[in-house]
Amino acid sequence: MQIVETTNEGLKRAYTLTIPASSIEARIDAEVKKVAPQVRMPGFRPGKVPTNLIRKMHGASLHSEALNASLRESIDTLMRDKQLRPALQPKVDLAEGYEEGKDAEVTVELEVLPEITAPSIDGLALERLVVPVSDEALDESLAKLAGSQKSYKDAAKTKKAADGDQLIIDFVGSIDGVEFEGGKAEGAPLVLGSNQFIPGFEEQLVGVKTGEEKTITVTFPEDYPAENLKGKEAQFAITVQQVKTESETVVDEEFATSLGLESLDKLKELMKVQLEQESAGLTRTQMKRQLLDKLAADHDFEVPPTMVEAEFGQIWEQLTNEIAREENPEEGMKEIEAEKDDYRRIAERRVRLGLLLSEIGQANGVEVSQQEMRMLIQQAAQQYRQEDRQRFVDYVSQDPMAQAQLRAPLYEDKVVDFLFDKAEVTEREVTREELEAAIEAEEGGAEAKPAEKKAPAKKKAAAKKDAAEAEAPAAEADAPAEAAAEEKPAKKAPAKKAAAKADDAKAEGEDKPAKKPAAKKPAAKKADKD
Repeated sequence: MQIVETTNEGLKRAYTLTIPASSIEARIDAEVKKVAPQVRMPGFRPGKVPTNLIRKMHGASLHSEALNASLRESIDTLMRDKQLRPALQPKVDLAEGYEEGKDAEVTVELEVLPEITAPSIDGLALERLVVPVSDEALDESLAKLAGSQKSYKDAAKTKKAADGDQLIIDFVGSIDGVEFEGGKAEGAPLVLGSNQFIPGFEEQLVGVKTGEEKTITVTFPEDYPAENLKGKEAQFAITVQQVKTESETVVDEEFATSLGLESLDKLKELMKVQLEQESAGLTRTQMKRQLLDKLAADHDFEVPPTMVEAEFGQIWEQLTNEIAREENPEEGMKEIEAEKDDYRRIAERRVRLGLLLSEIGQANGVEVSQQEMRMLIQQAAQQYRQEDRQRFVDYVSQDPMAQAQLRAPLYEDKVVDFLFDKAEVTEREVTREELEAAIEAEEGGAEAKPAEKKAPAKKKAAAKKDAAEAEAPAAEADAPAEAAAEEKPAKKAPAKKAAAKADDAKAEGEDKPAKKPAAKKPAAKKADKD
């Protein structure tokens, strides 16, 4: 095989490969001899079919297979002889006008990875900011938890129910005097103004008192999931067992046991562990960004444009998807369009850091084991419905790119942890506010604009940009592919929607892998029992 280099500019390479016709013919002859003993043809004994007849019958497929095998071998030889490390898949083209029996001329175009010398990690110094959990922080978290757990106390029998009050009611629904399935419940809690039941239901209960009986008339919406109830007028006979008003939740033994814990001390213990974990996560983020900034500042080398473009495409797609869900997507798009060059620079930084981390990991024997990879696949499969999980596992097992997508974050974390272990780390105690401020200050890196200096209208875009810059890319992966379809949002539950809602959600998700559905509300479960 003849190899001629046609381009050598920066990281771009191009070659012309000439594969002799004799080499391709030799492969065909070898394949014919290999298959001849198995060929069956009328008029010939098994294994005695002449080779010229075999070539005549299967010549086209034999030549195609031989040519493809020759191409693969030639490219492997090119990569080995020229010591090339492709950044992405090379572009391979067979010259136009090629005919069987002639030499095959092939052009190969690619971008190579830059030569990176694994940096010395001796003398790497990092500062770890730690936040001790104070009694004040613990008390504040307990107060927030209590505030999120609404509780209600019995109101006086003369109290007229208002929005925000909770009713404990029995109800029986009927249409033209006939009860319908799912329209009956006993002891069902309902907070007025929560819009938990169908339109018109809660509004008619404003002003009721404990012990009162009332019949209301409502009309089911035209888009109601149960076909037999769509647009139908229904009557509900309601008995108000109790009117309750919201009360302040006190953090005490009773509150702890209401959460299923054995004591208030146990609640405090668990809450403290949670705060320590949150602080540890913030500390790691601060250290990682500090590390990445040091690596970025100390290393500046050319990176493959195709990798930068792929990384930029991933960042841009994520940004546009997020902005599409905002209240004013047009304004959001204008903001990020104005900073498009900044995001492209961020993509270049991330690619450079990814290559650097990969080089450090390879030079120091960091790897993701097969067992870890199996665990990653199984964890990722849990986001799908039970019947779709094996299909996802099979898909990932056969797709190297999907495997790289799953492997890359863990690989990056392992390299970062390796560097943390090798670094000289000093600790400094700070408050939670000081730690968050330090992270925000580091988010901008050396070139990004601090979020707090931007105009208020651009704060969201600034935060997105800073977060993108603070990350390293997937050190082992190419641009990742989306593996999961998004679940459609569930509809609001009417009185009582639970059974119909479950059927509707099932119908909506039957044709695609879907994430696990959200749990039903307690009130809905209660109504279903009847």
